[in-house]
Parts: sequence; C-alpha cells; structure tokens
Amino acid sequence: MSSAEVRRTRRGRVLTDEDLDALGAEVEETDYDVEVLKGRRRGRPAMGSGPADVVPVRLAPEMRAAIEARATAEDTTTSEIIREALRRFLEGA
Repeated sequence: MSSAEVRRTRRGRVLTDEDLDALGAEVEETDYDVEVLKGRRRGRPAMGSGPADVVPVRLAPEMRAAIEARATAEDTTTSEIIREALRRFLEGA
C-alpha cells in the first residue's frame, strides 16, 4: 500500500488490510438502514434555533487567563464559560 493509500481512523491509527477486510465483512453481514445513516448530521451540534455564529472578541491577557482557569476548574471549555457569562448578563438586563 503506498502512502497515498493509507487509511486512518479519526484518532489517526493506521488501518491495516486486515482491519479493512474486517470492516467490509461487518458491512456485508449487518443490515444497516441506509436512510438512517444518510440522515445523520455531521459537524457540531446545533446550539439554538439555527447555526451558531462565531463572534471575535478581544480579551486582555488577564481576563483570558481567568477564563481558562475557570474552564479548567469546571472541566469545560472557555467558550462555554463565555456563553454562560453572557446568558447571565443578558438575563439580568
């Protein structure tokens, strides 16, 4: 197999010919519902009534560090910390 033909999993593991044969056999042996598979959405899950927008914001280094520290402490993302802060701010407005 040439380098152009190398297949990898999403996590980067190289699939061997044996792996590909096993996957092919699974597909042949399993009764997949093609319509269900076609209906699966790709990409990030929806966050509201429509596609989410990315809004660039400038942050002071100290604020960015505080957001990152809070996200780490709460085992979440910086984006979720910012969204929650905005939700709380807008609810109080």
